Amino acid sequence: MKLTGAEIIVKTLIEQGVTDVFGYPGGQVINIYDALYKYQNEINHILTAHEQGASHAADGYSRATGKVGVCIATSGPGATNLVTGIATAMLDSIPMVAITGNVPNSLIGKDSFQEIDITGITIPITKHNYFVRNIEDLADTIREAFAIAKSGRPGPVLIDVPKDVQVATYEYEPQPIVEKIPLPKVDEAKIDEAVVLLSQAKKPYIYIGGGAAGLGLGDEIVEFARKIDAVIGCSFMGLSAVPDSNERFLGMQGMHGHYASSMAQNEADIILAVGVRFSDRATGNVQKFAKKSKIVQLDPDCAEVNKNVRVDLGLIGDVEDSFRRIAEKCEKTSRPEWIARVEELKNEEAETARELAEASTASITPKQVFDVINANKPAKTIIATDVGQHQMWTAQYITFDSRRRFVSSGGLGTMGFGMGAAMGAYVATGDPTVLITGDGSFGMNLNELATAVSYNIPIVIVLLNNGVLGMVRQWQTLFFGKRYSQTVLSRQTDFVKLAEAFGAKGVAVDTPKAFEEAFQAALKAGRPTVIDVRIGEDEMVLPMLPPGGAIDDIIVKVDKK
Repeated sequence: MKLTGAEIIVKTLIEQGVTDVFGYPGGQVINIYDALYKYQNEINHILTAHEQGASHAADGYSRATGKVGVCIATSGPGATNLVTGIATAMLDSIPMVAITGNVPNSLIGKDSFQEIDITGITIPITKHNYFVRNIEDLADTIREAFAIAKSGRPGPVLIDVPKDVQVATYEYEPQPIVEKIPLPKVDEAKIDEAVVLLSQAKKPYIYIGGGAAGLGLGDEIVEFARKIDAVIGCSFMGLSAVPDSNERFLGMQGMHGHYASSMAQNEADIILAVGVRFSDRATGNVQKFAKKSKIVQLDPDCAEVNKNVRVDLGLIGDVEDSFRRIAEKCEKTSRPEWIARVEELKNEEAETARELAEASTASITPKQVFDVINANKPAKTIIATDVGQHQMWTAQYITFDSRRRFVSSGGLGTMGFGMGAAMGAYVATGDPTVLITGDGSFGMNLNELATAVSYNIPIVIVLLNNGVLGMVRQWQTLFFGKRYSQTVLSRQTDFVKLAEAFGAKGVAVDTPKAFEEAFQAALKAGRPTVIDVRIGEDEMVLPMLPPGGAIDDIIVKVDKK
C-alpha cells in the first residue's frame, strides 16, 4: 500500500511492537503528528511538557521493560532538547530510538528556520544515527535502528527525517519485528580458562552491572554463587538484578557503596565481572583497585575490556552464553572461611550504621524515610530517582526483590531525569511508581508535573528537601573547608502549593510518623502526590571513598562539630 513518509514512520513503529511514544509537536514533525492522529487507536502518544522530559520518559520506559523506548521531537531546539536524554541513555546502555524532523532537503545547509545538524551533534552520544534523504530508505532505516538499539551493548539511535521525505509517498510493506543481531560465542578455551581461575580461588566475588541486569541473569547468578560459595556485589547500574533479600548479596560497592560489599571486593582473590565497566565511581584509584584479585570480565563490547582496569581474562561476546557455560562447568565448592569473613564485614557495617543512627538528633533522617518506604511499598514497586544525595541513599537503603525496579541515571548523572523517567516507567508497566528526588534535582524538570496530572499518572514523589545542593555541599564540607559556594539554595518555593497549582496533591512532613501517614495516603490517592520531607542540610551519604581515593581511604564517620 502507498503511504506518506509520515505514515510509514508511524506504521513501522507499530509494526515493530511500539505501543507508546513520548514527544512534543512542531512545524517539521506536524505530518508525523497527523499520522499519529490517524493511527491513535494503534499507538499511544504522551505529550510531555518539554522534549527533554520525552527523552527521559522513553528511557524510563525502556529501563522498566527492556523494550526500545521511542521519543519524537521537531527540528532545531526540539531536537537539541533531546540531547541530554540521549546522552543519558548512551552512558547507561539503554535501547532508545529518537525520531526528529528537519527542514526539507532543499533547505538543508542554508541556516533555515529551526534547522540544526542533529546527526552531527549526536554522533558522540548515539550508537548510530541516520539522516534519511530518500523515502524509499525510510522503513528499512527504522527497522535497522531498532535492531541496532537493542543488540549487543544496547543504546540510543537517532533518525532525522526531512519534511519533504515525510510528505512524499511510497509503497509500504509490513515486516516482522526485527530480532537482535547475534553476538559471537566465546571460544571454549577461554571458558575453560575462566573455570580454572574460579576453581583455584579461595575468595570469589561476583560483580554484576547493568549488562547483567538487562539480561535478567539474577536468578542464575544467585544459583552460581551458591554453587561455588561466592558472594555477590554490584555496581550502581546492577541494582535490582539480584534480590536484596538474598544472603549472598552485599549490595552496591564503590564510592558510596556498602562497606561490606566494597571491602569484600577489595579482599577477594578473584572477581567475576558480568556486564560491568569498572567506572571511576566504582573503582576509585585504579592503581590500587583490587590488587589482591584476578579479574575475569564478561562483556559484549570489546572497548570496555582493559579500558579502565587491566583484567586477567576478557571474554568478549555473548555474555549470557559465556556465563552459563562457566556456571555449568564449575564444580560445587565450599569456602566457609570466606563466608565467615564476609559475615564479619557485614557485622562491622551494621555496627557503624547503628552508631550513625544513634548519633543523629534530626527529627527525621533519610534512613527513616527509606525504612518507611520499604515497609509500605507494594510488591513490584518501581523506584525512580533524580541525581544527588537522595540517589545514593536510595541505592544504599531501598530493598529490591524484582528485576527492573530501579530507574536512575548512573553514567551521566542527570539531574532532572526523574520525573520523565518515572512517568515512562509507569506508562510501560502500570506498576506503582515512586520518585525519590531532592529540591535541587526536582527544580530542573518539575514542569513534567503537568504531564503527570494531565495523563493521571499516579507517581508518588518523595522530595528530600534540605534547602541545599546536598552532594556538592557534602564535598565542600569534606574537601573544601566548608566554603559553600552556590550550594545553599535559599529558595522560597512552597512545594505543596506548587504541586496544587499543577493539579497534584502536596503535603509537607518533618517526622517519620507524618511521613508514613502521607506515604500511605499517596499510594492510595490515585493521582500524583508530592511529599515534601524536610531533612537536615548536614546529612551525609556515607560510606564514601574520596575522589581518586582507594579502599584504605574510605570514610565511614564524620565529626559534624
